Formats: sequence, structure tokens, C-alpha cells
Amino acid sequence: MNSDPRFPERMKVVEMQGPGGPGVLALGLRPMPAVRAGGLVVQVAAAGVNGPDIMQRLGLYPPPEGASDLLGLEVSGTVVQVGDNVSGWSVGDTLTALTNGGGYAEYVAVDAAHCLPLPPGVSLRDAAGLPETFFTVWSNIFSGGILPEGGTLLVHGGAGGIGSTAIQIAKACNARIFVTESPQERCAFCRRLGADRVIDYAEEDFVTVLRSEAGGADVILDIVGGPYIARNIKAAAPGATIVQLAFAQGSKVEIDLMPVMLKRLKLTGSTLRSRSDASKAEIAAQLVRHVWPLFADGRVKPLTGTVLPMSEARAAHELMQSAGHVGKILLVPDSRMASGDQA
Repeated sequence: MNSDPRFPERMKVVEMQGPGGPGVLALGLRPMPAVRAGGLVVQVAAAGVNGPDIMQRLGLYPPPEGASDLLGLEVSGTVVQVGDNVSGWSVGDTLTALTNGGGYAEYVAVDAAHCLPLPPGVSLRDAAGLPETFFTVWSNIFSGGILPEGGTLLVHGGAGGIGSTAIQIAKACNARIFVTESPQERCAFCRRLGADRVIDYAEEDFVTVLRSEAGGADVILDIVGGPYIARNIKAAAPGATIVQLAFAQGSKVEIDLMPVMLKRLKLTGSTLRSRSDASKAEIAAQLVRHVWPLFADGRVKPLTGTVLPMSEARAAHELMQSAGHVGKILLVPDSRMASGDQA
């Protein structure tokens, strides 16, 4: 518990009243987080809503040992406390941060090494929607040269948070970008972001398109799973990498692995939350070095779609699960929402 007299003893949070649907989310009160060595306490300006939040709410993605049980894996805000052994951050600094949970609150404790300055030209509120997808996409596709210069990338679900981030970074890296999406409004959104070829999966077969127009994809980023797993193998070019980040249509399938051997494919996947603190710190440093400069000239930009007060977290989760939204969904503490603070 934080006993600093400058701050309230308790803060407003969004709690889960057990696993279940969006209706289990409700406002509550919790003690202020305590600042830890190597860490910061941040007053939250906004928190991003992400797929792992939905999975945790359903009881399918428990927080790691020692992490907050509150939802929220990314925030933006202002530093209010600095722990021992922290350099580079001071009280009053604004930042965006990857958290290990606890973002759906007025204050959150974060690892200082997992914090990043606001990118050039990005508002404090919009910055909340960056860490989760940028950490994920950069580490799985671009770090270590997984996608070759000028290579072909296939992104499933291009209008979502992961997909739209991948399109923007890949465009800045001169990749040839294919995406699957539907309906047409979401397809148009992907084209505006820079996708070279948008495949409406309700009308076209992505395997046929990739084979005929590109000879296969060098990297495939998949959040669908299910029947897409076998089809990804067919759509992959020789030596390609298939990156599995989620399984919207299931993770258990029966496939023929012979083409994996014959085409020398790499099948991989990861979750961000389970990475070591050191690994996340290295990704943060790479983003600041390689990606944050891309915001300055507009090649990469935040894609905020819907902003809701934390008291409407239930509606935010319903919107997230509808898969009909475009852009990031952000939650803002009600006190900041009421004041119109968008700094």
C-alpha cells in the first residue's frame, strides 16, 4: 500500500467479479500501488483495451505470479513516483508503458525499463494504444530481420490492432503487404494504411491470391488459427516464417506437416506477457531507436478509434468482441474524461 500523503489512500479501478462476460466488469476501489525498486508509479491518462484482456476476463489467461489481477496491459500517463535504482525518469514526465496488468485504474506501478517516451507528435491519450501491439509486432516480425527487406508479408485481420500496426511498420520497411479483411469498410481502412493488396476473405481465397500474385508470403502473421493454420502453410513461400499470435477460431487442428519440411518453413508463436523483464526492456529500447522516429514524419501514427470512460469498460469489451470496430479502444479514468483532458 502507498502511504505517501500526496496521494489518496484508495483509487478507482475496474475489477472483475469473477470470470465471465463483459458484465463481470465493475468499478471498485483499491489501495494505491506502492512504488518498487526499478519501477515507477504512473497516474493513468488512458489504458488500451486488448485481446489478452478479453481472454483474462474469460478466465483463460491468468496473470503471472506477482502481477496485478486487474486488467490493462498498456497505459499512458504521468510519473508521480520514482523508485530506487531508476535513471532517466523523473516526477512529472509523460510516457507510455507496457504493464504486467493493472492498467484499468487511476494509478499503476510499472517497470521503468518497460516505459517509453511519447513518440513525436503523439498526444498523451493516444499513446496509450501503442505498447501492446508495437512490442508484439516488432519482436515477432521485424526484430532480428525475420521479414526480409522488400519481402512479402501476409497479415490476417489487417484492421485490428495487431494488423494495423504491422501494416504501418512494414510499409515503412518497404515490404509488400497483403492483408485479409472484411467487410469493405475494414478493407478500405487497410488500403489507407498502405496495404498493397487487400483480400476480402468473404469473396476471395487468400491462398490462391498469394500463390498467383506473389509466389507465396515470406512472413505470415496470424491471429485466426483454426482452418487458417493449414491454409497458411499452403500460402507460404519456401523458407517462410508463420507467426501465430492468437487463435480466434481455435488452436487444435489436424494438419499435414510434410509441406513444412519440403518448403523449409518455420512455425512460431509467442505471448508478450510471458517474456522476461529483460526481453521486454530490449524490445522497448529497439522501438525507441527504430520505430519512434517514424512518427515524426507521419509514416507511422496512432490509430485511436473509440475512447470511453473506465466506468464503461463493459461496453468497451463488448465492442472489442464484436470485431466490428476500427482502431484502438481506449479507457480513460472518469475524472479525466469529465475534465476533457486530452494532453
